[in-house]
Amino acid sequence: RNLDRLRPHDEVKFVVQDRADYDYARDVIQRHNLATRCAAIHLSPVHGVLPAADLAAWVLADRLPARVQLQVHKVIWSPTMRGV
Repeated sequence: RNLDRLRPHDEVKFVVQDRADYDYARDVIQRHNLATRCAAIHLSPVHGVLPAADLAAWVLADRLPARVQLQVHKVIWSPTMRGV
């Protein structure tokens, strides 16, 4: 139901752990026509689980209208550090 409430200035983020998560996100993006209904779509790989290069390759291969976003706080500081 939340997808029905999207406005043109909203952004949607999917955290992707594996290919199954990516396929699900891609399906939701297409089925709900998110590319025309919100300002941006972000896909973020689970840090230390899915290589960002793999996610980027999938997005490019499918020409998905989404941005690959890293969890920068886990790159800059220790992934276990809290409060950053």
